[in-house]
Amino acid sequence: MTLNEITRSAILQAVAEYDRLGRDAFLERYGFGPSRSYLLEIEGKEYDSKAIVGAAHGYLSGRDPLGRDEFSGGKDHAAKLLSDLGFEVVVRTAG
Repeated sequence: MTLNEITRSAILQAVAEYDRLGRDAFLERYGFGPSRSYLLEIEGKEYDSKAIVGAAHGYLSGRDPLGRDEFSGGKDHAAKLLSDLGFEVVVRTAG
């Protein structure tokens, strides 16, 4: 498994599912907690970046969603993937 297999289309499919289910149900379905630092932003809406990436992996042919312990959500992993795919990633600061 490598995160670089995940496509922009798969991310958008995961975002659509997040919108359909709502945040709490989406996070519960995939076993993620809320993002602490990095958020995906699309059209003014914020999404939990690591949960979106994990779910997006399941939209790839023959793949299952990734669990929270299977990859990092940090700036060098999920957030970087999203940026590399042309998405805006915002950093949530403490306080």
